[in-house]
Amino acid sequence: MFNHVVLFAFHDAADIAPAVALLRGMEGRIPTLRAVEVGIDELPSERSAQICLITRFDDLAGMEAYQVHPVHQEVLAFMKGRVARSWKADWTA
Repeated sequence: MFNHVVLFAFHDAADIAPAVALLRGMEGRIPTLRAVEVGIDELPSERSAQICLITRFDDLAGMEAYQVHPVHQEVLAFMKGRVARSWKADWTA
């Protein structure tokens, strides 16, 4: 199982809800995406990201196919300019 996690911090908090909807909306629309989990930070602090995205794939090739899939590209287009900072971690379990 290949895991891909991204934390997002936004310029404007008004973009959080639509971003969550887009991220959750990927489920079932990208063949290699086995699981998607999206959470909004409940204890904001100076160290917080506002959204955590957890995605799972069978393998690295599945994640690479996800990266270029049109549905994921739509999400990236929305996020561009709205995300102040993001962090990611990828690993095989």
